[in-house]
Amino acid sequence: MPTPHNPPAAVRRALRKLGADIHDARRRRRLPMAVVAERAFTSRSTLQRVEAGDTNVSIGIYAGVLQALGLLDGLIKLADISNDSVGQALASAELPKHIHLKRKTGASRDG
Repeated sequence: MPTPHNPPAAVRRALRKLGADIHDARRRRRLPMAVVAERAFTSRSTLQRVEAGDTNVSIGIYAGVLQALGLLDGLIKLADISNDSVGQALASAELPKHIHLKRKTGASRDG
């Protein structure tokens, strides 16, 4: 039996916004729920839950719906390094200030 999932308010708000955006995108395309659900390989009731921002729907279902609407590229870019200024700053801070080459000991010269 699955454990209850109660994410923080910020996560719930973000998924509600994503669901509303998906709903609006579907309506702008004038696509019925049944068509999008079929293209996303899910049920109409699950699509309703996606559009409501349900936190218990898997990210795979959200991705399938985004693909059905032609919006999957946005998901692909979410955690991309080019959008992660904090991660880039942390990685840059850990770069060495100086690089020292190790000298070979006892190396013979061919000549």
